[in-house]
Formats: sequence, structure tokens, C-alpha cells
Amino acid sequence: MVSVRPKLVVGNWKMNGDTAQMQALLPSLVSGLANLLSASPKAITVAVCPSFPFLGLGKILLGSSPIALGAQNIAMAKSGAFTGEVSASMLADLHCRYVILGHSERRALYGETDAVVAEKIERALEAGLEPIVCVGETLGERESGRFAEVIAQQMSAALKVLPKTAMFVLAYEPVWAIGTGKTASPEQAQEVHALIRAQLSASGFDAQSVPILYGGSVKSNNAASLFSQPDIDGGLIGGAALVAEEFIAICSALQ
Repeated sequence: MVSVRPKLVVGNWKMNGDTAQMQALLPSLVSGLANLLSASPKAITVAVCPSFPFLGLGKILLGSSPIALGAQNIAMAKSGAFTGEVSASMLADLHCRYVILGHSERRALYGETDAVVAEKIERALEAGLEPIVCVGETLGERESGRFAEVIAQQMSAALKVLPKTAMFVLAYEPVWAIGTGKTASPEQAQEVHALIRAQLSASGFDAQSVPILYGGSVKSNNAASLFSQPDIDGGLIGGAALVAEEFIAICSALQ
């Protein structure tokens, strides 16, 4: 029997938004996604990941909605004298379900290595958060044909610290397609998603139960073709997640 993997769309708001935008956007998402999520309460999940200062407001505005709350990063430490950092337990206290880890912007701009990402995965799991672990190649790595090697290395570091029974999500985000307007073709994305699922299986995980998201300039006009691929289980959405109509249309493409 073939297992049915959960479908998931996550809005990564990055360093965007203010109180007024939160108060307009989240109620629009709650009402606009109500029918979709009530019709598929287990099959489809939607989450939003605002910046740290707005997580508390996000929790209030989402209320009893099935839309999940997530964060964009956590500290490597559990607590202590780390000015400006936010711990996994703090996010759990705010009822966050997800946390994005290893995003290409964190790797490129803040020097986060595979080892750092692995440490953060451990902190997330200890706090009961579901990590969304990002992997992906640069344009140079894609053009040189090294993309499979690069992604396998990033995956290996993460899988070493992930228990076989852990709840987690993987996200393939080709760095060359983030914020550039470029998008991997559905066939290119599917090729990498299949490689990721094969590595999961080879590492002893139940590969058919782990959602693998595509993150790379997903829009309402390309979401359906991407989501129709057999190993693409949803999307990690950047800029389009800040526009209610666009985000709702992307989520609806999962049906």
C-alpha cells in the first residue's frame, strides 16, 4: 500500500512586515484558506513564519485557525548569555510548530555551516519543534554538475542528528532561483526531489512519510505544475507569501 504523504505550504516572510500588514494579511489568510483546510484537515497543512517580533501577534491573529505558526531561525544554545538570540524553547512557548533551518540566506550571509544547521536541528527537536531543513545548490554548483554531491553532503549532516522517528520536513531551494525570478523547471525540481527521497530511504528513514518542499520563486502561475510532480509535496514560499491572494492560490494548487 502506498502511503499518502502530507502536503504542506509554508510562507517564509523573511525580514518583512509590520503590525498593520500582519493585521491585514493574517485574517485574510484565515478566511481565504478556511474551506481548503476544513476539507483536507489532515492532507494539507499551511504555515506562516513571520519575523520574531511578530510571532506573538501572529499567534493571536491566527487564533483557533488550523494555519500553523513557525519561525525562521533559532539559536544553537538552549539559553544563557547570548544577546539577541532566540531559543527553541521560546518558540515552543509561543506555540510555534515549525522552524526553518539551513536556509540558503543563513548559509550565505551568516556563514552557517552544515555543522551549525545540525546543532540547530537538535535544539529544535529537543523543544518539540518540527524543523524545516533546507538544502540546495548555487548556480555555479548547478552548472558544474555538482548539485547532487552538494545536496547529498548537506543532507548527510542533517540526517546524522535526525532520529528515524522524528517529525521533520525537507525543502529543496536552488539558490539560483531564490529572489531571482528564475525557477527550476518541474522536471529539474523533480529530479532533485527524487534524489533527496532516495537518500532518505538509503539512510533508513521512511522516505514516503517525509514531506519535501520546493522553494525557489514559486508563484500562483507555476505552483500547480511543480506540485504535480510525484516527489514535490508543497512549497516554501518567499515573496508571494506576503500577498494574500497569491499565497491562497498557491496553497489551493495542492488540491
